[in-house]
Amino acid sequence: MMPKPVITILAVNTGSSSIKFSLYESGEKEELIYFGSLTRIGLKGGRFSVTDSGGHYINFERVETADHDSACRYVFSWIMNHSAGIPDAVGHRVVHGGPRHTASEMVTPALLDSVTALVPYAPEHLPQALNAIRHAASEFPGVLQVACFDTAFHSTIPPVARLCPIPEEFRREGVQRYGFHGLSYEYLLGELHAQDEQLARKGRVILAHLGHGASMAAVLDGRSIETTMGFSPAGGLVMSTRTGDLDPGVVVYLLQQGLLDAAGLRDMVNRKSGLLGVSGVSDDMRDLLDAEKSDERAQLAVELFCYSARKHIGALAAALGGLDMIVFTGGIGLHSPDIRERICSGLGFLGIRLDTERNGNNAAIISQDKSSVVVRVMETNEEVTIVRETRRLLEAG
Repeated sequence: MMPKPVITILAVNTGSSSIKFSLYESGEKEELIYFGSLTRIGLKGGRFSVTDSGGHYINFERVETADHDSACRYVFSWIMNHSAGIPDAVGHRVVHGGPRHTASEMVTPALLDSVTALVPYAPEHLPQALNAIRHAASEFPGVLQVACFDTAFHSTIPPVARLCPIPEEFRREGVQRYGFHGLSYEYLLGELHAQDEQLARKGRVILAHLGHGASMAAVLDGRSIETTMGFSPAGGLVMSTRTGDLDPGVVVYLLQQGLLDAAGLRDMVNRKSGLLGVSGVSDDMRDLLDAEKSDERAQLAVELFCYSARKHIGALAAALGGLDMIVFTGGIGLHSPDIRERICSGLGFLGIRLDTERNGNNAAIISQDKSSVVVRVMETNEEVTIVRETRRLLEAG
């Protein structure tokens, strides 16, 4: 068999206030050339940095950009000036695919129109992704672009788990549960398959992506059957600045009392709640762990995060009909033994037993040998998933 030709693929991951990008050589495997980000778009203290595959800085500077449009101009201008030619293809993380887009797709004018119509579904994320796609088309004319939808991984969720218990007239508008972090979960499953982990093919697995945004997915025999996020990325677990699940009566009350309008409510739910809202100190778990001994609100925020995660693990285990494996990933899931221990404590009834030394050392498997549930710690890589999906569609023509 002839080896795969090596091509360059640019992976672009836009957030509400950041742009991340990675350039890869894709052949028999993916080789990182460089990784970069521009942070705090529209805010003071922005930073633009690029590192090579060895973690050495290629570029580091303070950059303040007024909006996402100017941030895209800055990022793509740097890529054009510092890359050896135009990439062969560009892949984009697109948070929401709505009910129609259940797999990665080539970017076409029709796709752009379809995703634009979905902006009300994810107003914090979709405009930024669309903006990046248009900038890439301008900078790299004629280059294939691919939209990789975060919701696509969860297209296998059963109809009853998708259902929102509201009148049909609203459900016909696409109001249902979708789920997110799909590119992360796709990567984790791929790595488990590569390691010949049989539970990834035939088993009951909870994938826990715990970072600034946090969610979990219940995977049965390699297919998502339930997840904590729903219609939007604001639902489910308590997160850094997002509420997670919130009684709709709270929303109605705040609106009726005139305490918030729709824009203010969206800002509160997405940017002022979660760990930040409870602690009043920080949205960063590291800060809160440092402060909790002297700050009751910081301690309460940490406790709430762990309680929320533990509760959702129980619910997902019920949906799976039992549990064989948990995989922790994301910034918190990967780097915080303390949080992993607190989440798992009290879950002995599910067969979860951590090994203190393994957990403290961030070992690949942190459960005890006698634990009936395997507990893993894995690094995720959404950009590699984007590269793989982009290559797949490029080869498909």
